[in-house]
Amino acid sequence: MTLSLNHFSIRTMDLDATQRFYERVLGLTVGPRPNFPFPGLWMYRGDHDSYTNAVVHIIGMDRNDPEGLKRYLGDRDVSSLHGSGAVDHVAFFATGLAAMRAHLRSLGVAARERTVPDLGLHQVFLDDPNGVVIELNYPAAEEAATRS
Repeated sequence: MTLSLNHFSIRTMDLDATQRFYERVLGLTVGPRPNFPFPGLWMYRGDHDSYTNAVVHIIGMDRNDPEGLKRYLGDRDVSSLHGSGAVDHVAFFATGLAAMRAHLRSLGVAARERTVPDLGLHQVFLDDPNGVVIELNYPAAEEAATRS
């Protein structure tokens, strides 16, 4: 059996802010999404020709019409939507640490960083508008190059 991450989903009361975060911070783009009975967006990394490039599924919660989402995915109390719940974070491999630092500064997005001993990874942690932690893993050599 092979296994790889297909996507992660976020339920949100603020579809616009969540979309802006993933577009502006990670460079994802809105692409095709099935006609589900609830609002939402699929955010893609790469072309939109294959749904396998949709790495983030954003599920919009409509206070005025929650029934489509309840029937399709089940009910979820609005108070449970902040943070990652039992999921601590979602991680991506990345390159271009210096450019991302500058990008985050220009957007005013706070980040936490650390280098993992023995693995050769430098990690950057961000919080999306829903409190979901996003981890970006860069080669530690990129961090070392910035200190030289």
